[in-house]
Amino acid sequence: MIAVSVLVAFSVTPLGVGEGVGEIVAEAVRVVRESGLPNHTDAMFTVIESDSWAEAMAVVQRAVEAVAARSPRVSTVIKADWRDGAVDAMTAKVESVERHLATPSEPN
Repeated sequence: MIAVSVLVAFSVTPLGVGEGVGEIVAEAVRVVRESGLPNHTDAMFTVIESDSWAEAMAVVQRAVEAVAARSPRVSTVIKADWRDGAVDAMTAKVESVERHLATPSEPN
């Protein structure tokens, strides 16, 4: 069986609740962390990694539902990367970039 990595970067934004949305967004991040999937949250997106498209999308759906429970409208942005043969892609992709940054580039 070939390993598959499904990376999903997504953001969930509550609308119609004012400017301070951190408390509500935290509900989405809580769902992600409780999922047990490898994840990373920064100022703009949360990234999760799974070996199953269905599992990754189910976590995104639960995160959206958690925000929708406290907001009349929810905006969601999703970017997905499906890659056969990849393992620990969330870490490996960043390590690859860092490795290239550590090597002096040749002049054009």
